[in-house]
Amino acid sequence: MVSAAGSLKQPRPYAFGYINHEGTKMSKTRQTLFAIAILLNGSAGAFADDVKAGDLVISQAWSRATPGGAKVAGGYLTIENKGTAADRLVSVSADIAGKAEIHEMAMDNGVMKMRPLDKGVAIDPGKTVKLAPGGSHLMLQELKGPFKQGGKVPVTLQFEKAGKVAVSLDVQGVGAQAPGDAGHSGHMDVKKMPDHSGMKMK
Repeated sequence: MVSAAGSLKQPRPYAFGYINHEGTKMSKTRQTLFAIAILLNGSAGAFADDVKAGDLVISQAWSRATPGGAKVAGGYLTIENKGTAADRLVSVSADIAGKAEIHEMAMDNGVMKMRPLDKGVAIDPGKTVKLAPGGSHLMLQELKGPFKQGGKVPVTLQFEKAGKVAVSLDVQGVGAQAPGDAGHSGHMDVKKMPDHSGMKMK
């Protein structure tokens, strides 16, 4: 398109790239809403869809980017049981980790302690269980590579009744405290996160 002055009119820059208005019917309002959605979510389709396994619905599966040389990372997700019978998350595995377990963090006489949940986590009928920072979570150890922000980490969950379920953890920022959190400023000091070296498990 050429302006009245005869110069070539360039596409207008937007937060999510360049849009050439020639031949497009997208209204300015829709463009603005789309740009806001991009900024809020980081990128289009940033989070994986819910995963259904029998009566279970697994959502908001995520992890944090790992600092250089880190050999341990946490995994977090939400499990909803929409059925009438209880199920149990009994184990987890991941190709990127030499060892993967379900862990619990809890305060004991003012001291934060971590221990593996050998019997897993029960998901009662009609209930929702959230694995989150500071509580029960997936612990991926002996990492074979870094977790990079914006990437995905495939893991396999083993349920007592629903069986094996493949889930991808969306990797957020280093200091993220929840899905969609940009990280870096979270209240948990990643340098002080336990690496299990010499740690006593109850």
